[in-house]
Amino acid sequence: MPSTNPEVKNLLKKIEELEKELAQRKQEEVTLRRSQRRLRMLLDFVPYPLAVMHIDEGIFYLNHGFTNVFGWTLDDVVDGRIPFVPKELEREAEEDIRHLIENRGMVRRETRRLTKDGRVLDVVMRAAYYEKSEYEPAGILMIFRDITEQKRIARINEMILRISRALPEYPDLEALLDYINVEVKNTLNTEGAVVILLDEEKQELFVLGAAYDDQATKRRVKEIRFKMDELVAGRVIKTGKPIIVSDTSQDAELHRKRDQKLGYKTRNLLLVPLRSKERIIGVLCALNKKEGDFEQKDVELLNIIAGTVALSVENARVNEELKKAYQEVRSLNKAKDRVINHLSHELKTPVSILLGSLRLLEKTLRQLPEEEWKRNFERMKRNLDRIVDIQYEVTDIMENRHYRSYDILLMMLEECADELEVLVEEELGKGGVVEKIRKRIDEIFGLKEATPVPLDLGEFVKHLLEDMKTKFAHRDVRVEQRINPALSICLPPDILEKIVEGLVKNAVENTPDEGKIEVRVEPRGEGTELVVKDYGVGIVEEAQSRIFEGFFSTQDIISYSSKRPFDFDAGGRGADLLRMKIFSERYGFKIEMDSTRCKYIPDEKDKCPGRISKCRYCREAEDCFSSGWTTFRLYFPSADSVEKCK
Repeated sequence: MPSTNPEVKNLLKKIEELEKELAQRKQEEVTLRRSQRRLRMLLDFVPYPLAVMHIDEGIFYLNHGFTNVFGWTLDDVVDGRIPFVPKELEREAEEDIRHLIENRGMVRRETRRLTKDGRVLDVVMRAAYYEKSEYEPAGILMIFRDITEQKRIARINEMILRISRALPEYPDLEALLDYINVEVKNTLNTEGAVVILLDEEKQELFVLGAAYDDQATKRRVKEIRFKMDELVAGRVIKTGKPIIVSDTSQDAELHRKRDQKLGYKTRNLLLVPLRSKERIIGVLCALNKKEGDFEQKDVELLNIIAGTVALSVENARVNEELKKAYQEVRSLNKAKDRVINHLSHELKTPVSILLGSLRLLEKTLRQLPEEEWKRNFERMKRNLDRIVDIQYEVTDIMENRHYRSYDILLMMLEECADELEVLVEEELGKGGVVEKIRKRIDEIFGLKEATPVPLDLGEFVKHLLEDMKTKFAHRDVRVEQRINPALSICLPPDILEKIVEGLVKNAVENTPDEGKIEVRVEPRGEGTELVVKDYGVGIVEEAQSRIFEGFFSTQDIISYSSKRPFDFDAGGRGADLLRMKIFSERYGFKIEMDSTRCKYIPDEKDKCPGRISKCRYCREAEDCFSSGWTTFRLYFPSADSVEKCK
């Protein structure tokens, strides 16, 4: 019979209540676990990275989205933290957590976070504090949204917009490319960006536009030229395919030589070709990415910009050709004026002499019956008067009078040439005048057959200079010789004599008294070089491009005068240099000239006093030597000269 003790009854009742409470607790625990599983499923289903941390214990949950975006898992948690905050943002992150705990609110911030493989992502972070409960301590829920691509696209769009707006603001190609490279450098976050162009004639690479964190490097890269095989850019131009170099140690020798030239260490680089129609004109290159490695997205971006760069380069080239054509037309027009002036000057003197001679002849002929000479004499005088009239008309043209130079010159050439020949033949008899003129031209330009022989250029020049000294003994000009042993050249001796004498004569005539000229013979590469340099007045820049065209005086026509050979500033018809150019084409050597006009007489109308001590600008000879000069260089590729001469 059950006990009726009240205490036992109370105890049994409490046990029964506890059993019910325990069952209820177990049911609640099951329900909680199910809720947690559903919550985890929900959180894992969220596509955005999500992390949950307890205030005192740190991170205890990361969803799949977090691992997919950042790469981190719970196994990477160290002391309750995920190491995905960049060092420069650690203080900011700590401030956010402290703010959440103190204010128990929410934080929204645009910031950056690191991936497990070292990339830096731009993210929008939202964090909220939640209170502790019966089953869980207080914590913070954080959700992230990766906006890296979104910001990249926005930066690209903004950059392309800026570049498109900048195109009309930069008429100079180099300045435009510098600007574009700055945009590339900033957008890709690199230390530098360059545009490398191909010199198709020399097959060399050179940098036209550049942007570097270090301005000294920017200046240096523009001063250096590279062979095609000295840069990765050469491979890109040959293949037409972009190249990413993530590790320069894989082709260490190539990168070492380039970096040694540039004085700059390259870690990684990205190159894409610049395409113009069906050819590749260069490369757009970004180098030393500051964070991470170059990716395919960077290639796509650079390809977009490369189209703009290539178009700009081609437009600039077209504009440059138009400018050159315009300058050439201006130069040709000025050259035409010079030629007309020159012809006018050369024509005036002999015609005046002929007229004077006719007047003297007329006095003599008056002793004879007029019917024997009057008619022919008047015909000669009438035609000479026509030539004088033409000369005056040409002079008027040069003074901007209203005459047409083409018609007058054409008339002079067509009508006067035959008449002059008739005049000469009638006066002198038919003695082969035309043939003599042709022979004289052949003597001047040296186009007669000559046999090349092996020559020691140094000894030849040394002996010729010794013989020439008497020709300019009346001049106070010092000739400094530097004759070094060099390979033999292959040339006819009389041709070489005309060349050397012409160069020395030109140098002496352009050097004031108390001045000097230098004559050097030295080996260069596989050949021999002859250099004749005068420290004279120099040639104005506009005249330099036409110096070898013949009958082109570098002096102003008003100042022009025909003096005796080797006099300072002696005039001439400009045939010597044309003749040398013809020789160079015929015998296979190169002739080059560079000149700097005297800074004290920059215009071709300015006159040098002809003696350094009379110059009001130069205190001593060295001042004159450093103010202006002209250098002629003749290069004879004489490696196989002896064989050619056989």
